[in-house]
Amino acid sequence: MFGCLVAGRLVQAAPQQVAEDKFVFDLPDYENINHVVVFMLGTIPFPEGMGGSVYFCYPDQSGMAVWQLLGFVTNEKPSAIFKISGLKSGKGSQHPFGAMNLPQTPTVAQIGISVELLESLAQQTPVASAAVSSVDSFTEFTQKMLDNFYNFASSFAVTQAQMTPNPSEAFIPASVVLKW
Repeated sequence: MFGCLVAGRLVQAAPQQVAEDKFVFDLPDYENINHVVVFMLGTIPFPEGMGGSVYFCYPDQSGMAVWQLLGFVTNEKPSAIFKISGLKSGKGSQHPFGAMNLPQTPTVAQIGISVELLESLAQQTPVASAAVSSVDSFTEFTQKMLDNFYNFASSFAVTQAQMTPNPSEAFIPASVVLKW
């Protein structure tokens, strides 16, 4: 029903079912994860009026599980990207996984999905730093992309003395790119 994706790793499409309405994915080496994508596989939709709360769980310094609400997925919003890199030192919140004895190891975190009524999903407040889609992040991405382009193009820079005549090739001065 659900999938989980971390950049540079294989897709996880088989969560561990810990209760009739609760699922978890293990995230080994979670300290090196910045973002996680949670999505529905499209094989089984949520029952009418239901959705899934998405939680991030990591072991604190004493080894106790700290759960934080990231957001939700529904039939109408079947996927979401969450930034978890800043959550690893935050405070926990209320969660439906409390009574379960899920194994915790120091280097493994978990993504938990709890199937709940849509009305209760609407009343929950996710951790503010988990959201990744905003205008500021798009602007930041654009700036980094253009910096990367300039650095890439500059790596091919040659002086006029080093240039070999080639009538089929056009040259653009680096100052033009900087002015743009």
